Amino acid sequence: MCGIVGIIGKEHAEEVILKGLERLEYRGYDSAGLFVANAETAHLVKAQGRIRNLEEKITPSTTGTMGIGHTRWATHGKPSEANAHPHTSASQRLVLVHNGVIENFEALHQEYLSEDHFIGQTDTEIVVHLVEKMMASGTTVKEAFKKTLGLIRGSYAFALVDRKDPETIYVAKNKSPLLIGLGDGFNVLCSDALAMLDQTDRFVELEDGEMVTVRADHITIEDIAGNEITRAPYQATFDASDIEKGTYPYYMLKEIDEQPAVMRRIVEHYTTDGQIVMDSQLIKELAGSDRIYIVACGTSSHAGWAAKKFIETLAEIPVEVHLSSEFGYDMPLLSKKPFFIYLTQSGETADSRQVLVKTNQLGFPSLTITNVAGSTLSREADYTLLLHAGPEIAVASTKAYTAQIAVLALLAKKVGEYQANPIALELDIAHELGLIASGMETVINEKALIQELAADYLTDTRNAFYIGRSNDYYVSLEAALKLKEISYIQAEGFAAGELKHGTIALIEEDTPVIGIITEEITGSHTRGNLKEVESRGAKTLTIVSEELAKETDQIILPTVHPLLTSLISVIPTQLIAYYATLQRGFDVDKPRNLAKSVTVE
Repeated sequence: MCGIVGIIGKEHAEEVILKGLERLEYRGYDSAGLFVANAETAHLVKAQGRIRNLEEKITPSTTGTMGIGHTRWATHGKPSEANAHPHTSASQRLVLVHNGVIENFEALHQEYLSEDHFIGQTDTEIVVHLVEKMMASGTTVKEAFKKTLGLIRGSYAFALVDRKDPETIYVAKNKSPLLIGLGDGFNVLCSDALAMLDQTDRFVELEDGEMVTVRADHITIEDIAGNEITRAPYQATFDASDIEKGTYPYYMLKEIDEQPAVMRRIVEHYTTDGQIVMDSQLIKELAGSDRIYIVACGTSSHAGWAAKKFIETLAEIPVEVHLSSEFGYDMPLLSKKPFFIYLTQSGETADSRQVLVKTNQLGFPSLTITNVAGSTLSREADYTLLLHAGPEIAVASTKAYTAQIAVLALLAKKVGEYQANPIALELDIAHELGLIASGMETVINEKALIQELAADYLTDTRNAFYIGRSNDYYVSLEAALKLKEISYIQAEGFAAGELKHGTIALIEEDTPVIGIITEEITGSHTRGNLKEVESRGAKTLTIVSEELAKETDQIILPTVHPLLTSLISVIPTQLIAYYATLQRGFDVDKPRNLAKSVTVE
């Protein structure tokens, strides 16, 4: 959540920082700020709202050769200019930006800073005041920073600047993502490599508990004990052009349209001559487990539910799907030989990471399936499978969801082959994903119809329901999430058979109810449930597989393998959410109160 950028050793640092912050807008934020300095001048500028508000406050004199910038998503203190980062110490000498949450900030305030005056209400302001307090005995900024790190509890990515030393940025990390980028005569720092791809493609990953001294020509990484660490940089592999909208009005529409290409790219990366290529030890460990635990949040958890049936069918291993935020504090009774799969678009999801830390301590094998190579969950799990979906910028996830399902399908097929399961052996998964890619294109080409339906059903409604059974129910959960998070319609996904156990009481005249039907055995039952809500005044819309369709159905889906229908049926629901949001006049890519990468618990 929120983002950090910084640079040292380059003219017009403010321009680099502003561009970097713009590239981090997708993470979600409610205010922004920057600090830039050189040997003669220093400038601190903050603004509530969008980055364009910050840009409007930048003057020609707001320039420097070093600087730090930040986009804030409020956790402590309401969104305001006073609470925006960077924050300063009591004397204004020190300047700090921070991602994360300091759990003991109130205790630190009471013990060390009870007489200090604070401008805002953030935990971050407590930290920068505390660093200066630690300098009172004559210690250096670096030593004071290190002492402060030893006192605080919680998650953080810090960048600290001393106005008296514009040649240095001090950096520290614990549980929140932060990278150092290496340039020619300059260095940068960022929460996400995307922010600084126009400056460098060489990045150094930081581990929890590390502190870094960043100068224009050198970086020094130290552990908690002060031991210097040498770590080779990695090269970012994606193209900076991937994060541009091109001719699209919104990233979300671009990312919906990219899904067929993502399906084909996944097949290309994971198959050779029709055979799935994955780490043999991963397959062996998975096959040897007695239960698979999929741990995820939000859309990723819905992808886990969508994958549960085909994993159990192909790999013949029971699957449980758990919310990270629940699992981390209330771990269920585990099987004797569990295997953990972590689904995360960003690879930085804090709730999932806290579960991974615990399962690592217990010695259980783990796999992270993520879109971001080198991310925290990728580094800390035993195995990683990449989504190869390309950067996903819109807050509402689309292509990452379908990519997760596709990669899990390939994994299940490979484990099933290892188990000599006849169903898995007979399934040509590469061919089926190719058919799905073509089917996705067919649905995407129906944008005009879907836009018309969204306008008809969702323009003026205050609530809506998606219903389905089996996997169609799991897609209903994801469909409702997409609709509610960007259009602000109170949308819920329900198992169709559960409507009459309470939910049908919410049906009013013209309440939109969207039914998803892709399974023959349950299709007639879902149709019966749609008739029930129609008799109570609901306005129904159907999304139906071609072989089950009737003349009255509005959206018809191409036929695909019955285990993989989730990959097709979700596409029109993504477009419905997109067009409903446009119709209601809201920002598709940046819904209120939401962040793309949730890096705090």
